[in-house]
Amino acid sequence: MFDALTARLGGIIDRLRGRGRLGEADVDAALREVRLALLEADVNVDVARSFLARVRERALGSEVAGSLTPGQQVVKIVHDELVTTLGRQAVPLARASSPPLRILIVGLQGSGKTTTAAKLARRLRSSGHHPLLVAADLQRPAAIDQLETLGERIGVPVHVDRSTTAPKLLKAAVKRARSEGLDAVVADTAGRLQIDEKLMDELAAMRRAVDPDEVLLVVDAMTGQDAVNVASGFLEKTDLTGLVFTKLDGDARGGAAISAREVIGRPIKFAGVGEGVEDLEVFHPERMASRILGMGDVMTLVEKAEAAWDEQEAREAAERMMTASFTLEDFLAQFRQVRKMGSLTQLLGMLPGAASAFGDAEVSDEDLSRVEAIICSMTPEERRSPKLIDGSRKRRIAAGSGASPQDVNSLLRQFAETQKMMKTFAGGRSPIPGLQAPGRRRKRKR
Repeated sequence: MFDALTARLGGIIDRLRGRGRLGEADVDAALREVRLALLEADVNVDVARSFLARVRERALGSEVAGSLTPGQQVVKIVHDELVTTLGRQAVPLARASSPPLRILIVGLQGSGKTTTAAKLARRLRSSGHHPLLVAADLQRPAAIDQLETLGERIGVPVHVDRSTTAPKLLKAAVKRARSEGLDAVVADTAGRLQIDEKLMDELAAMRRAVDPDEVLLVVDAMTGQDAVNVASGFLEKTDLTGLVFTKLDGDARGGAAISAREVIGRPIKFAGVGEGVEDLEVFHPERMASRILGMGDVMTLVEKAEAAWDEQEAREAAERMMTASFTLEDFLAQFRQVRKMGSLTQLLGMLPGAASAFGDAEVSDEDLSRVEAIICSMTPEERRSPKLIDGSRKRRIAAGSGASPQDVNSLLRQFAETQKMMKTFAGGRSPIPGLQAPGRRRKRKR
């Protein structure tokens, strides 16, 4: 979502870093470009003005004038003030005033409330909680069916009663959670196409019924500045505790996500970064600011790896690599572990300097899917012994995977080169002159 803004700000930052001295004219020229970049990204005008005023005041102050690297110091100021705009630090879910933790998911129809409720329940479950989902959107029968399907997929029970009212349903769900030892209730509430009195009256009745610990507004980031208007409208009518932005992996300009915290005065607690039930991240302002400025987000990358990677399998694969017995079956298993972490584009965005390193090169997840399809079209015997794959087998594998025989050839050639390098290391010889292979010591001449 922030690609265009990242590219614009990246160019400005690179020019600032290269300057030995920065005068008032230099700072003003750079900030004019930053202002254009923010407005093009659909950042709220007042938010952009406040952000630039804070940056200018600090950039013309003593912390830059007395710095040996003024350009670098201005970049740090831009990062710090962007973190301030986004909310300074991650805000966790509230603690239950009395168990279970009660969470209402609210928002307009089509914003992604139902999916977000399931994603949040899954996240709570993976962190050791025992949640209960509540299908409290009684206006849309399909929402109830969708939540039941999602609940079954993630292994979380769903409380359903189509014959009652939403407030009564919530009270019954809280009672059930207490009796069954469940410590969190996540309720998917009804939405409308626009904010109206009927919607707000229903939300008010639900709040009175269960006194929620959290009221999270789900906002579609693709709606641009209207997302901020929607949040403002809800805030006028009900007491929100936080925001959840969905579709942050989309191709909208992203300014609403930058503006929301300062305009609404409520923290962004979570961000939806994909359609899968696992694609919900805690919103860390500092990490998001680093991503926007092209500085990467290594911490989130590490957390994704820890969540997706099977440590035992990884250790066994590493051992097979070092003994040169790594096969295409092992490669497929490791490949799928990486895919669990998210799209390659997202992962590269978390690596510092990846944007400049890859330049305009296209990094396509379709290419990765093609590699996976090619390996899946092989028999287990072929994966273990690629030398068995002759011309006719290549044509069969290509037809089964929707690839070309040239694609199959390319994959086999690359894998053969990798195996050759592994054998070199396993034999104690380094493929790089002057570099000793790990685990082997040269014998000293006596």
